[in-house]
Amino acid sequence: MVVVSVAISNVDHSDGFGGTMRWSVRRAVKASVAVAWTVAFFTTSAFGQSPAPEPDSTVAVSDASGQTATAAAPQTEQERYRDGIVIWETSADARVPFLLKFNINTQFRYLNTTDSTRTFTDHLGVIREVHRRNDITVNRAMFILGGYVFDPKALWSFTVWTSAGADKIVVAATLGWQFNKAFTLTAGYTGVPGSRSLVNTFPFFASTDRTMADNFFRPGFTQGLWASGELPKAVNYLAFVGNGLNTLNISADQIDTHLALSGSVWWEPLGAYGARGKSRNMYDDYFASKKVRIRLGTAATRSREDRFSNLDQTTPDNTSMYNSDGVLTFETGAFAPGVTVLFATYRMWAIDGGMKWNGLAINGQYFMRWVNDFDADGPLPLTSTFDHGAEISVGQFVIPKKLMPYGRASWVKGQFRDSHEYGGGVKWYYLPTERIWMTAELFHIDGAPYSGGFTPYTAGMTGWVPMVQTVLAF
Repeated sequence: MVVVSVAISNVDHSDGFGGTMRWSVRRAVKASVAVAWTVAFFTTSAFGQSPAPEPDSTVAVSDASGQTATAAAPQTEQERYRDGIVIWETSADARVPFLLKFNINTQFRYLNTTDSTRTFTDHLGVIREVHRRNDITVNRAMFILGGYVFDPKALWSFTVWTSAGADKIVVAATLGWQFNKAFTLTAGYTGVPGSRSLVNTFPFFASTDRTMADNFFRPGFTQGLWASGELPKAVNYLAFVGNGLNTLNISADQIDTHLALSGSVWWEPLGAYGARGKSRNMYDDYFASKKVRIRLGTAATRSREDRFSNLDQTTPDNTSMYNSDGVLTFETGAFAPGVTVLFATYRMWAIDGGMKWNGLAINGQYFMRWVNDFDADGPLPLTSTFDHGAEISVGQFVIPKKLMPYGRASWVKGQFRDSHEYGGGVKWYYLPTERIWMTAELFHIDGAPYSGGFTPYTAGMTGWVPMVQTVLAF
């Protein structure tokens, strides 16, 4: 028997799975070891031995996010990889149908932001420190167990997300039912689908991570209920209702009565934008089809946000929203000296598009964000803010399925300050699979409006930033 014991603390808006839970490294290591022992138990015991395959037997299953895939019959020891490691799968006629599959995302990164200026000035004239970095981190590590139980339509997943370098961990789970290809209903932890990068895309981005603009505008991660599926005419959707923009650090007695609403719809009229499986929505044209494929999508989000902390705290527990000058929206003094916003309404609309052809991939997204309906403990000089911006990336394989140079840029036109970034890099798929790669990138940023422990961005950062990372996502 394997017993895993966990205790959860605080989280911010940084990503990976989404939040940042402050655990000691010791606890994170304990959780990782427990997961490793669990996997070892299943793979080495008699329970982990797969029965002989049944070539004509297939069932349709989904992953935790509702992405539909076709699962073949149980695999032999030599054929266990099927969009993840199949640890155990019963035969099609089993009294209790069961699938246990193991996936992992691991990201190692070197980041150097020491070229940045040491301070920045917000729109009220307050001089603030810029946190600079020069470190090597296990930026993200995700252990994912998932499958179905009792019925091939009864889907489940269990995820342990860690960052040893940042001393953080998130434990999450989902439970869903796949009615058919067009409708899967799931409950649990997930990303609020207000941006393309939060709809079954991580970690298959063009560059090293999400862009500055995407991180500034996008929602975060929370508990909720969502419906997803593929409709006729190559239309896909994800509709979500949950607790807020980012509530992984918020206890149940802190969460208010306002629910967040979000949805994403995208159309692939010339065929699937990517191969089925975990990398289905990847930005790169790794498989280099000579047929042009396009993606057109849009997403909208609305959430009434709570500060989630008392007025005697200058720094809020809600870290999901930043003003365009790099100051937390709910921080004391964000809009006027000594004044604190207690509630605000966030609305965001994003439009994205992409094209792939013969190893070339072009992807872009435009964001618009409105924040209004402020409830504050003092007078404010405005009643609403409006920020908009965009991102774009272009990559072309010069060696098929091996080497891809790319360029990228993003910018924010803000209520209080404008920010932009541009850069480029090389992505090297050093094994014959799209599930493992190395990226080296250099970019320049002017006035980052956002801070995130798992991103290369710190509020106010201005300067050149080199990054090198490798990612395993099987």
